Amino acid sequence: MKILLLEDDIGLGDIMSEYLQDNDFELDLVYDGEEALESAYETRYDLYIFDVNVPAIKGFDLLKMLRENGDTTPTIFVTSLNDIDDVSKGFESGADDYLKKPFELAELLLRIKNIQKRAFTQQRSTVIQIDKDITFDIDTELLHTGENSVSLPQKELKLLKHFLKHPNEIITFEDLNSVLWDYDETASSESLRAHIKNLRKHLTKDMIHNLRGLGYRFEMKVSK
Repeated sequence: MKILLLEDDIGLGDIMSEYLQDNDFELDLVYDGEEALESAYETRYDLYIFDVNVPAIKGFDLLKMLRENGDTTPTIFVTSLNDIDDVSKGFESGADDYLKKPFELAELLLRIKNIQKRAFTQQRSTVIQIDKDITFDIDTELLHTGENSVSLPQKELKLLKHFLKHPNEIITFEDLNSVLWDYDETASSESLRAHIKNLRKHLTKDMIHNLRGLGYRFEMKVSK
């Protein structure tokens, strides 16, 4: 799970960031609403954690802007505002949860894991639309192209799943190798290229872009 954390208290932000990273979350920390808005537009996140009283764009207004632009990323507000009207405003702006300061880090972790469970349940019942005539069924692990259903070999299946988790992002060769090969297997650039080539046969032309010296990018029009 990749998290965008907006917290203008530098000390608290660092503590939260370190704690969540220690619990195996990938995290970007920003300190004002404009920076958060820019990050949200540039990167696909699995969760937002927003303080409310922050510089530039307040947390409530920030989430409202994102929701109006079709961003449905789960969001937790953390704030010292504890009036019922503030809580209501937070949920009305599109929040999934609301945590009042001060709070225990362990409680924040529990809230995040609860959202993870809900997101996993929703994802499990979803068929991913990859392109106009191409879908991937998460339950059956079948790739549907037109009227055909394809059961991909294990390596190509691993690649596709990873690409679908990170659409339109640069995925390094090292990252792909770690996904593709088990601990007792030897990674090879030639084999990686071969599996990419095989996967491309089932997808739209130029959907998988080779970025020389960097890795690959899976081009996919998605809405968050």
